[in-house]
Amino acid sequence: MTDSTPTLVPLDLACELAELARKKGADAADTICVGSTSLGVSVRNGVTEELERSETTDLGLRVFVGKRSAIVSTSTLDRGRFDALVDQALAMAHVLPEDGYAGLPEGIPLIGRLTDNTLDLVDKTEPTAEELLARARTTEEAAHAVEGVTNSAGASATWGRSLVALASTAGVAGYYERTRNSLSMSALAGQGTGMQRDWDFHSTVYLSDLEDPALIGANAGRNAVARLNPTQPRTGTMPVVYAPRVSNGLLGHLTGAINGAAIARGTSFLKEKMGQRIFAPGIRVLDDPHRQRGLRSKPFDGEGVACEPLELVADGVLQHWLLDCRSARQLGLTTNGRASRGTSSPPSPSVSNLYFAPGTISPADLISDIAEGVYVTEMMGSSINGLTGDYSRGASGFMIRNGQLAKPIAEFTVAGNLLDMFGRLQVADDLSFRFGSDAPTIRIDAMSIAGN
Repeated sequence: MTDSTPTLVPLDLACELAELARKKGADAADTICVGSTSLGVSVRNGVTEELERSETTDLGLRVFVGKRSAIVSTSTLDRGRFDALVDQALAMAHVLPEDGYAGLPEGIPLIGRLTDNTLDLVDKTEPTAEELLARARTTEEAAHAVEGVTNSAGASATWGRSLVALASTAGVAGYYERTRNSLSMSALAGQGTGMQRDWDFHSTVYLSDLEDPALIGANAGRNAVARLNPTQPRTGTMPVVYAPRVSNGLLGHLTGAINGAAIARGTSFLKEKMGQRIFAPGIRVLDDPHRQRGLRSKPFDGEGVACEPLELVADGVLQHWLLDCRSARQLGLTTNGRASRGTSSPPSPSVSNLYFAPGTISPADLISDIAEGVYVTEMMGSSINGLTGDYSRGASGFMIRNGQLAKPIAEFTVAGNLLDMFGRLQVADDLSFRFGSDAPTIRIDAMSIAGN
């Protein structure tokens, strides 16, 4: 492994570009630089299918002229082109329509200059391609060793390092980096039309936290074999239990509904629910950008506002919208540091390390009283009405019979209304941080199942 040394050059360039825009006539400006270096490999049946390394750096400039703003971006970090870039942005800003809600943060503390943090986001060692290939091959071999596995859809191992540099004429100069290691396996079991596929995946900031490749491969193999010879459940109303690898999808539906932009447009089924109970008592949803070695941890948001943990739902009661500066101004509120942006787009509300707090009972106890239900391990397709909360998704998994997992099932649909579902939602105690958006096993009673 080689040691990778960070550099602050992108931050210096971002600061220079923002200041140049101010000097050339912008009332305000901010600049974001996003860079990444990645190395990835994949193997299938022992043969290397992909070995790719990429390095990219993009720089985005946003200028404000009165109530007008414009964004330009470039992939060339060349000071000699900064004058032309600023001139282009200013020319665009003068002809675009006014937006009374756009602008840099005002009236709130900003990060100032921040170039280090205590979130432990950088593993300084960089793996070689040979090390990644060995990791992927070990993963695939473990999957093949599972009885019943007939083929491989491939194993992959990746490493990446990314940087974010943000500067603005409001005095912001922030910089952080993050590394990421990941490993995945997709295994096949059975033959012909009866073949089934399943997977396992893990991603971490530090390589030392990554699960053993043999464990990931074996899990993928066992998952595929367990899905052989599925049937369809009967059509009816019954409890649905979401496995942790799919239960985090419910968090995505929640955050879409409490996104400040959707609230400002009036297009969310939760638009009138602030301060009201939307989950059962005891349910908590948290967004924590300060989680040590978190996959989405960060010291500041896309507008230079310090990120702080938020308890979005406390004891079942909705506490916060997700706000950037623009959506906050539309709602007469103050941003809570949830802005996210790329180099060619304006900020928009987003989340960091989002999760349902775990409950107090085991998954086994959570399903122990279910005479007939479904346990969902994979979902596909999506029909979600953000305005009404109507929910319908295709699924596969296992029947629950008398409190135990039974035969595999596939090709059925789970449907309901998200507001009703949230109110009946129960959580187990098996929370594990694997995806950046995480949830334990979740049970929701009285769901509509469309099967045979």
